[in-house]
Amino acid sequence: MKVGVVTFPGTLDDVDAQRAAKIAGHEAIALWHGDHDLRGVDAIILPGGFSYGDYLRAGAISRFSPVMAEIIEAAGKGMPVLGICNGFQVLCESHLLPGALIRNDHRKFVCRDQRLRIENNQTAWTSAYDAGQEVTIVLKNGEGGFIADEDTLDRLEGEGRVVARYLEVNPNGSMRDIAGITNERGNVVGLMPHPEHSVEALTGSGTDGLGFFTSLSRIAETVFA
Repeated sequence: MKVGVVTFPGTLDDVDAQRAAKIAGHEAIALWHGDHDLRGVDAIILPGGFSYGDYLRAGAISRFSPVMAEIIEAAGKGMPVLGICNGFQVLCESHLLPGALIRNDHRKFVCRDQRLRIENNQTAWTSAYDAGQEVTIVLKNGEGGFIADEDTLDRLEGEGRVVARYLEVNPNGSMRDIAGITNERGNVVGLMPHPEHSVEALTGSGTDGLGFFTSLSRIAETVFA
């Protein structure tokens, strides 16, 4: 599949996301925040970083980038979209996902190998995992606390839209230990940890994150067979 990776001013994990897509067997296409077309890609990754310096709120300015109008429209038609860390924040600011991400409850930046449980393996980005599978993926954030009102949280839980949950320790105060969520259709996923940093044994962080990118291959087998 052709996987577009968007670069905003302040993005810093775009090259890592492109590499992860390539390792998973896809063609990585660089997209710029000012683009008005998606260059024929089949899926989109909004990578981590500090888009527009995280001014106002993390992801708040990126939501108005020209490329986001195209991504919002494409997501509505079913295109797989993965937002990682800052990309998760952009998805929430764009209302492609509910809730918001706020400052970590301990008010410190956190960087660690984080244990997770995959709660939903029926999304475009998690089908390579088993439901309930436990993985370890790199986490690094300063504004990673997921919040939502109780009705929204109950709906996410009841509809099985919690994609991943923190295990052993909650690193940022996210409500109900939520590390990632999906939309109703399962094509849009927001994830606070960084799977693109856990795709090669050489880095010392393992390969548990690779499944987020190889999951797209199952879509390709279905759609392009």
